[in-house]
Amino acid sequence: MATVYCTATSLDGFIADDDESLSWLFTTPGATDNAPGDTAPEGAGPELHFDRFFENVGAIVCGVNTFEWVRRDLTKDGRPFVWPYELPTWIVTHRSLEPVDGVEYFAGDVADLHPRLVEAADGKDVWIVGGGDLAGQFADPGLLDRVWVHQCAVVLGAGRPLLPRRLRLHREKLEVNGQFTAMVFRVVGTEPRDSSQPAPPED
Repeated sequence: MATVYCTATSLDGFIADDDESLSWLFTTPGATDNAPGDTAPEGAGPELHFDRFFENVGAIVCGVNTFEWVRRDLTKDGRPFVWPYELPTWIVTHRSLEPVDGVEYFAGDVADLHPRLVEAADGKDVWIVGGGDLAGQFADPGLLDRVWVHQCAVVLGAGRPLLPRRLRLHREKLEVNGQFTAMVFRVVGTEPRDSSQPAPPED
């Protein structure tokens, strides 16, 4: 069992662009729809495919901005909103939102929520869907075990950062899937600043 932040990111480290859009992600080809002439590198395989990851997920936690993006995307054609996962799900937010079947709302310290997530996962992994700041809230008290990144071959220049924290990671696995590079990292801990360098001037 592990608490895993699994997401897709641009080459320059953004999980959504500055319009809160993921269109760049869904127009990037995977291994099954490579451009003519593209070939998968030797050794590439399906081990780090998202479906393989999801098989071992037992509970989900999501930030409110990510949740609202899912809501907008799934209702843009006029359909009623249905949360797309049947697993126990918590949305971390201080907003007052309408009830959604299969979803619980939580406002507070994620360290207090974590034992409930672990219990609901029942021996499987806890998936932090996003966003990056929520993953950082789990990392701060040492509750984030792995970062699973599907890096997309696009540069956005601005947007929502992958994980706005100073963390030292250790890469455990790497795999290429079409125009994605999938990487799994173990979280080592906080990356300290160089104390020998002068502190930046105060405003």
